[in-house]
Amino acid sequence: MAEPLAKRPKIIRGEDDYMPGNITEIELHNFMTFNHLKCKPGSRLNLVIGPNGSGKSSLVCAIALGLGGEPQLLGRATSIGAYVKRGEESGYIKITLRGATKEEKITIMRKIDTHNKSEWLFNGKAVPKKEIAEITKSFNIQVGNLTQFLPQDRVCEFAKLTPVQLLEETEKAVGDPQLSISHRALVEISKELKNLERAVETNEKTLDQHKAHIAVQQREVERVRQREELGEKAKTMEKKLPWLKYDMKKAEYMEAKEKEKDAKSKFDEAAQILNDLKEPIGRQKQEKAKLDAKVKEVQKRINDNARKRTDVMEKAEHLGVLVQGKYKEMEDLNRQEESRKIRISKAKEDLAAAVLDLENLPPYEPPKSEMERLRNEILEQEVSVRRNRDLKSEKENDLVQKKVALRQCTDRLRDMESRNTKLLQALKSSGATRIFEAYNWVQAHRDEFNKEVYGPVLLEVNVTDRLHANYLEGHVPYYIWKSFITQDPRDRDLLVRNFKALNFDVPVLNYFGSEDSYRAPYQISQQMRELGISSRLDQVFDASFAVKEVLTGQCGLERSYIGSKETDLKADQVLKLGIFDCWTPENHYRWSKSRYGGHVSGSVEVVKQSRLLLSGSDVGEIERLRSRIADLEQSISSLEENVKSLQIEQRHIEDKSAELRKQQEEITEVSRREKHKRREKENRINQMKRKLEALEKEDDLDTTLAKLIDQAEEFNIQRFHCSMEFKKLLVEAVLLKQNLAERQMASFEFEAKIRELELRLKEHEKSALQATMHFENCKNVVQNYREQLQNAKRLAESIAVITPELEKEFLEMPSTIEELEAAIQDCRSQADSILCLNRNVIEEYEYRLRQIEAISTKLEADREKLRRHKAEIDELKESWLVTLRRLVAKINDTFSRNFQEMAVAGEVSLDEHELDFNQFGILIKVKFREEGELQVLSAHHQSGGERSVSTILYLVSLQDLTHCPFRVVDEINQGMDPINERKMFQQLVRAASQPNTPQCFLLTPKLLPDLEYSEACSILNIVNGPWIGQPSKVWSGGDCWRSVAGLVGETRS
Repeated sequence: MAEPLAKRPKIIRGEDDYMPGNITEIELHNFMTFNHLKCKPGSRLNLVIGPNGSGKSSLVCAIALGLGGEPQLLGRATSIGAYVKRGEESGYIKITLRGATKEEKITIMRKIDTHNKSEWLFNGKAVPKKEIAEITKSFNIQVGNLTQFLPQDRVCEFAKLTPVQLLEETEKAVGDPQLSISHRALVEISKELKNLERAVETNEKTLDQHKAHIAVQQREVERVRQREELGEKAKTMEKKLPWLKYDMKKAEYMEAKEKEKDAKSKFDEAAQILNDLKEPIGRQKQEKAKLDAKVKEVQKRINDNARKRTDVMEKAEHLGVLVQGKYKEMEDLNRQEESRKIRISKAKEDLAAAVLDLENLPPYEPPKSEMERLRNEILEQEVSVRRNRDLKSEKENDLVQKKVALRQCTDRLRDMESRNTKLLQALKSSGATRIFEAYNWVQAHRDEFNKEVYGPVLLEVNVTDRLHANYLEGHVPYYIWKSFITQDPRDRDLLVRNFKALNFDVPVLNYFGSEDSYRAPYQISQQMRELGISSRLDQVFDASFAVKEVLTGQCGLERSYIGSKETDLKADQVLKLGIFDCWTPENHYRWSKSRYGGHVSGSVEVVKQSRLLLSGSDVGEIERLRSRIADLEQSISSLEENVKSLQIEQRHIEDKSAELRKQQEEITEVSRREKHKRREKENRINQMKRKLEALEKEDDLDTTLAKLIDQAEEFNIQRFHCSMEFKKLLVEAVLLKQNLAERQMASFEFEAKIRELELRLKEHEKSALQATMHFENCKNVVQNYREQLQNAKRLAESIAVITPELEKEFLEMPSTIEELEAAIQDCRSQADSILCLNRNVIEEYEYRLRQIEAISTKLEADREKLRRHKAEIDELKESWLVTLRRLVAKINDTFSRNFQEMAVAGEVSLDEHELDFNQFGILIKVKFREEGELQVLSAHHQSGGERSVSTILYLVSLQDLTHCPFRVVDEINQGMDPINERKMFQQLVRAASQPNTPQCFLLTPKLLPDLEYSEACSILNIVNGPWIGQPSKVWSGGDCWRSVAGLVGETRS
């Protein structure tokens, strides 16, 4: 059994006439049109009155946003930052609710800023938004429920509510708190119930079909099973066949194993003989190696002896040469004594002639004045060259810098002039990912078009002014910037077909007009100029005629004007000139006129910076770059001329300087030659003197001869010692040769023995090799048989592993391969003789048995679940439907009674649909003429005023039943005729005067005269403007309108 539904507690007014959750104070700061506002609503009906644009709807927005609502609920801006007053960075909403007692105050503050950030405070303490939502939920405040909160921009949504949606909203607003929960539970359970009924029906049919098939397949299954038994018997026999083959392979393997054993013994015997022969050969080789080492040692000593004998012989021959040399020197000395005396006489004569020649040489004086003059002129030329070089270097540096700057400016100009690429990249970055492919496709297929095709539009528009680019991009929708424009329907179809096939996702627009089409003339009146309006948006850019016409026609550019900062100060006067769209450097003003009441509403948005139009090129910057390039080219040309003239001048100076240096060098060369000539004569005289002195100082002949004789005798003694040494070495060499011959003979004997043993070893190696090859062959054969045996065993084991049961079956089968194969063939033949049309019949039979079991289990569970769901629905429906009928009956009584006072007739009924709980709804039926019939409230049957009357009367009918603390209705009386509006107001006043009705806010720009008010009514006048500061203080103090008007007059004067 479900628990009984909990009743929502009835809200009772306190001594201060306020109920818990009523709004006792609203404070706004920098919110929408308000700098600062503080108001204290009454506890019952609050009439918020003020002209259009004064800020009535701002109060509604503040209540919704301040109590946890999202901007999307209001039907206005979608971001919270848009609600901050223009020109300010942040603001706040502060709402005070009455608590459970008169003294308890609940303060909720929401701080907002232009960066779309919100901060929540509860009684001055920062809290998360979730806690604010829990507080509003505890008071049943539902800002998203149209029956509780009906802002101006969502009035039409209430009329569009379907009966089902109206029931859902009414359940949330009135009745028990579990009413809507029970409704949703019934909807979900009824869906499950329908699904279960369909599932039970389907399973019952499926179960019957499976049982019918089982009966048909029974006999076929028996035949198949007999066939399978024969097949299984044949398969069992086939399992023994590989084991018989395994036994045969095992016998072959054992035979090969015995042969391998014999070969192994022969191989071991040959190996032993080889080892016995190799051992004496090794010993003989070791002895021979030792003997060879001694032979090498003797040979080395013989070689050393031969080398020593060679050295002694060479020394003796050298000493003989020295002796002969001394004898020759003695003969030469006797001949040179006579020649020395002749040379001394000749040297004296040559010295006297050279002295005489030096004395006759005239002196040479260099021209010092001429050298000084040339030196000064050369210095002057060097100074000129250095100065000219510095000036030329300075000019060349300037030239290099100018050329670098020119190259940088040229590169930047080329980059900026690649406008199309940058604009296409901007479109791609903003979301048109395949715009490059679309543009390239159009360029490649231009010859297929009948007329010129433009696009993307962004590439066809040229705006020179940055502010105008901001205005134009903000006014024109984004999809147009990436669109292509055709002038022929066939071109449009071609583009659309190919773009769709290639998945480019780029719009295509077709222009049907011609250049002769009429367009309103461009005029700016004097009044517009006084307000700072200087141009129209269709006049500030250049484009081809077709592109401009499409932009103007699609976006209404000819109705959008461009103002200045002065226009911001006089924005309230712009509308008087019939301008509904105006741009200024900071703001975008838009006004719209209601099609029903004719009232005008306005909005102001901040002008955003252009992201597309200004990404291509800056025209002013391009012009500055071109001017800069021209100046640089002129400067470079002038500098190149200056450098060229400096080079010519420097070359002239260098030539002159070279000529002067040449003259200086000629004078210097003459002076050098004269000095060199005198110095050579002096050197020659000095040499002659030294030669004469050397000839006179030579030793006498006898002393020199005695020295030469002594030296020759010494050399002969050394030659005798060398002969004795050579004789000794020769005797030693003979002994060594004899020893070497003896040792070599012994080595030859060892070598002969080793050759004889190796011949015997080779003979036995041949027989050992044969034994080895035979053994290896046997091993290979054994290995081959082993692998075959292993393969046969693996094959047999893969087919069947022998178990005790299987071994017993094998004993009953034939024991040879031929007999076993014949028995297998007999079983196969018997099985093939049994005809079987459907080989999968057993699988199908067993599958259907499993399906029958599973479906039976599922069917029983579904039937049990179906019984539980029906019982649960009956129990829930009994409590929910009774409560809902009672609630709708109460709403109908109040609605019918109120409607009879204002119109002809009206009723509220519950649209029931048995168990289709998702189709339950509330029908509002009304008629405003006697001859008509009751019609369901909709836009097809009633006018806008009639729907407004019906809506407000339905909301009034909920007053007594609503357990929410307040209700907000914004300009619901717009479009009503005076009679219905007066009756509607009386209904509201009467409903507000009832005890325990919720607090109500009715916002309207005007009220009819002579309305009947009661103590339950509170009037909140909203007056907004530049002179409202001081009058508001007087008004708040309780003075009359006359004082306020007088104060305003003084302020203006």
